[in-house]
Amino acid sequence: MKYRIEQDSMGEVQVPEDAYYGAQTQRARENFSISSLRFPSCFMKAMALIKKHAAQVNSELGLLDVRLAQAITTAAEEVLAGKFDAQFVVDVFQTGSGTSTNMNVNEVIAGRANELLTGKRGGKSPVHPNDHVNLGQSSNDVIPSAMHVAALLEIQDQLRPSLERLHKELKEKSEAFRDIRKIARTHLQDAVPITLGQEFGGYARQVELGLERLRDAKKRLSELALGGTAVGNGLNTHPEFASRVIWAISKETGLDLREAQDHFAAQAAQDAVVETSGTLKTMAVSFIKIANDIRWLASGPRCGLGEIKIPSLQPGSSIMPGKVNPVIPEMVLQVSAQVIGNDAAITLGGQAGNFELNVMLPLLAYNLLQSIQCLAAAARALAEKCVRGIEGNREKCSSNLEQSLALATAFVPAIGYDRAAALAKEAYEKGKTVREVAVEKGLLPEKEIHAILNRIIKGDDGL
Repeated sequence: MKYRIEQDSMGEVQVPEDAYYGAQTQRARENFSISSLRFPSCFMKAMALIKKHAAQVNSELGLLDVRLAQAITTAAEEVLAGKFDAQFVVDVFQTGSGTSTNMNVNEVIAGRANELLTGKRGGKSPVHPNDHVNLGQSSNDVIPSAMHVAALLEIQDQLRPSLERLHKELKEKSEAFRDIRKIARTHLQDAVPITLGQEFGGYARQVELGLERLRDAKKRLSELALGGTAVGNGLNTHPEFASRVIWAISKETGLDLREAQDHFAAQAAQDAVVETSGTLKTMAVSFIKIANDIRWLASGPRCGLGEIKIPSLQPGSSIMPGKVNPVIPEMVLQVSAQVIGNDAAITLGGQAGNFELNVMLPLLAYNLLQSIQCLAAAARALAEKCVRGIEGNREKCSSNLEQSLALATAFVPAIGYDRAAALAKEAYEKGKTVREVAVEKGLLPEKEIHAILNRIIKGDDGL
């Protein structure tokens, strides 16, 4: 590999000849060879958005030469288009402020801008990564701002549409199954009758409430730290810089962004990220409930509950021919576990606000974005590859309902709790239905017994 020499405040560094980045990125690449984890492209695009509009605003304010600003803008737009994804080489596990990633972006944009202006890639002239691309900014306000912008865009473009699709499919199933009577279960034991539609309506409401929580969390996530620079007091930035850049980003993205009310809180703490992650964790717990119920209700197909049928997507066993597994619900369970784990890391990371700076920003950004993206993909797959194709097994639901000992509950108003309990116990011991034992014992006139049980089984029960 051929190299060129780049310089920073610590001296000379060998950088790959074809790289757009410079010395600081190369040092970070060598120092942080920790994992294979890199920031997702949505985060790098949020960084590029900030750099693009920062250059334009600085030019408008008379702080940056128009020619340099135009080159920076063009380079940033190319980053937004994904042209330089391979140039963002810094590990997620790095300096806690994310300075290495900020400089990676600054150097790539400067390196490309210099190529546009001089034909020579990299370097610091005429566009300097710190003096020009990073003008009016600090890693300490840019990284948290990019984290918020990236998260909001992923929620807007990916997570919310996926949740709305899942809610729609679940709601449609609740309507389709509204007249399928079945036995409810509490403590994994038979309870009183409900409809399959009511069960799916509960799942739909969980997703709906998740959407409401997400809307609420977005209000705090929409505050950006930009303008606080190093410690929150805005040193070395124009008083109008932040508000104008944030307005421009809002206009381009359609997000309702605003400058942080208090920059010290915005940089020293990351409470909005912790809150948003908590909302995602709650959503993951809801997904676990829904996915587990679906796979249990579909268990069998002959020796399980079998009250619903889910789409068969792929062979389920390398040894048992014909076996088909609930692969989509199982995927959802794993995604949900990952999101819960991510939230634990974010909770710890949120506590790393020491005085005027949180020093786990890269961890917070990576985990938050992974949670959003995984939940969005999981919700979409659950809706399209599972829920949409679910069929209710009316015959099995009816059979299970007739066999349930919990039907004895329907006799309580007529014969009292103790006699109804004795009825259920005897039916269990004899291996008979509650109906059969009630008729045998003559607890009530046979016609009345059938009327009581038929009401509860057919749905006119008031329970």
